[in-house]
Amino acid sequence: MANYQWYPGHMTKAKRMMQEDIKLIDLVVELVDARVPLSSRNPDIDDLGRNKSRIILLNKSDLADTRKNKIWMEYFANKGFHALEINSRTGSGVKSIQSVVQEACKEKIERDRRRGILNRPVRAMVVGIPNVGKSTFINSFAGRACTKTGNKPGVTKGKQWIRLNKGLELLDTPGILWPKFEDQTVGLRLAMIGSINDEIVHLDELAYDLINFLCREYPGLLEKRYDIEILDDQDAYDTIKAVCVSKKCYLKGEELDIMKASSMIVDDFRNGRIGKITLEMPEE
Repeated sequence: MANYQWYPGHMTKAKRMMQEDIKLIDLVVELVDARVPLSSRNPDIDDLGRNKSRIILLNKSDLADTRKNKIWMEYFANKGFHALEINSRTGSGVKSIQSVVQEACKEKIERDRRRGILNRPVRAMVVGIPNVGKSTFINSFAGRACTKTGNKPGVTKGKQWIRLNKGLELLDTPGILWPKFEDQTVGLRLAMIGSINDEIVHLDELAYDLINFLCREYPGLLEKRYDIEILDDQDAYDTIKAVCVSKKCYLKGEELDIMKASSMIVDDFRNGRIGKITLEMPEE
């Protein structure tokens, strides 16, 4: 398995900044990718958010396996998190967040009331790894474009406070990974969803691993998408070749364009065109 690692310098700075800002915060809102809810959680966040109210948002839930989303929701609820499925691109589930914030910060709001402090907004820090959709979520939640968004990891570099309404202020933070993936499967899954810069990833190797996973866990989806036949013990590389032929990916003459087909398979997975797919389960 290839070695996946990506930790540019600005992430160290961002982490330091978050450690300073956490003192001002009542609530940590953590976005994860619903297709890899554990692999897309930065282990540093639990440390950072100790003693704070916590909400986990399973973003891009429309791209994940609906049945498995439910299992993940239960998993996080059992761990004591308030969890919610959302799709920040379409705004699905975003409306319910306000009431979950009230629920998660009930004690703080009560404490303020007892002290005679009324209407002090809940201050929430929005955290998550690169490309998990934080900026899109904030824009969708605020109902206006108030942060820069981009679909390549690392667009948000500085911090921004956003006042959503009288009761809630959000602090957007840059996406940070952690310096070393203990388990390379985590790195592989993050590369699959696009949270690691594609420039350091071999897309053909990624497509190879993705095909092996899909043939095992979601048989039939690749056949349907690319109009190909996959034999029981077929090597993933032969499947990429079959996609080349089916989708006419040629370099010159009859030479197959393996990179083009690999890139297409990875891209189709990331955009949900192959189907609703979840790459990991809690029991793993």
